[in-house]
Amino acid sequence: MGNLIKVLTVFGTRPEAIKMAPLVKELEKREEIESIVCVTAQHREMLDQVLKLFNIEPDYDLDIMKEKQSLIGITTKVIEGLDNLIKSVKPDIILVHGDTTTTFAASYAAFCNQVKIGHVEAGLRTFNKYFPFPEEMNRKLTGAMADMHFSPTESSKMNLLREGIEEKDIFVTGNTVIDAMDKTVEDNYKFENDILNNIDFEDKKVIMVTAHRRENWGEGIENICKALKSIVKRNKDVELVYLVHLNPVVKDVVEKHLLNEERVQLLPPLDTKETHNLMNKSYMIMTDSGGLQEEAPHLGKPVLVLRDVTERPEAVNSGTVKLVGTDYNVVLENAEELLYNEEFYKSMSTAVNPYGDGLASKRIVDNILYYFNKRKYKSEEFKGE
Repeated sequence: MGNLIKVLTVFGTRPEAIKMAPLVKELEKREEIESIVCVTAQHREMLDQVLKLFNIEPDYDLDIMKEKQSLIGITTKVIEGLDNLIKSVKPDIILVHGDTTTTFAASYAAFCNQVKIGHVEAGLRTFNKYFPFPEEMNRKLTGAMADMHFSPTESSKMNLLREGIEEKDIFVTGNTVIDAMDKTVEDNYKFENDILNNIDFEDKKVIMVTAHRRENWGEGIENICKALKSIVKRNKDVELVYLVHLNPVVKDVVEKHLLNEERVQLLPPLDTKETHNLMNKSYMIMTDSGGLQEEAPHLGKPVLVLRDVTERPEAVNSGTVKLVGTDYNVVLENAEELLYNEEFYKSMSTAVNPYGDGLASKRIVDNILYYFNKRKYKSEEFKGE
């Protein structure tokens, strides 16, 4: 076994798991690699759904989640857990994803043990350290410690170059979420949730909604819910499916405004396969999520982003996504524009997805082999923009 590259992949939340799953599967295929998976379970139940879907059995599970956990609590538990694990496993490289607290803490543990770090989905920036909070700083700090930077797009690569990262350490790969979607979306999909099976996706304009980010807590969520209520009341052909985050800070506000409203379905977060297929059947998406901004364009679905800034400007530039913030009037106006202006809808739904072509995981693994001298050439870069 001594000659194999030991790759320790670490993730803890559902969004990370979705994006790391195809990469784990690709690592498992390669005879030059010993693939080891550790989950922190920063999110427990939602993480487990993804592991089951992609048939991944973690080698290690830190199982850190507890109720009302703080960012400091998550960080210290992950650092301590990973420190012990790294000392016993002795990986050649640790792979982390994106911008979660697990990502930052795992990177710091690797750095303290002088283990190489590969950062998947590197280089996204809003340039405002509190938006999104704490993700912007998690991602930036991870980037400062990483040795290999797997940027999904050319513009994320440019962000890293401006921060002084050497070009030889940056690999433009596309986003692994597109690899995942090729395995989850089905044309004649039957939902596990019967409420969804009974929605008339043919004759109703179904809007899928998610909104839960910390920077929108309070007034932001209030405004979003008021706008959603008006959209449904004013437009009889619209049905709303809001996947409501379990956090009471969000859930209580959403239920106050939208519970028992006609043509509004409030559902708990769905598993990955259900979510991807709901997106595929919906008319449009309204969200403050980062991941949905990448996923929906792959399915030709316009996205209104309920945030003032995004670390994913490529989709805004390509026209598949529009930033609308949380102002009641702006949200309402843009939603109705998409509902009734066919040209506007068409321009957003037929734009090219700048995020991936389904080969990101392969490029990442090829580049790890290149980095450890098991392959002569870097992988060809993804050209998406």
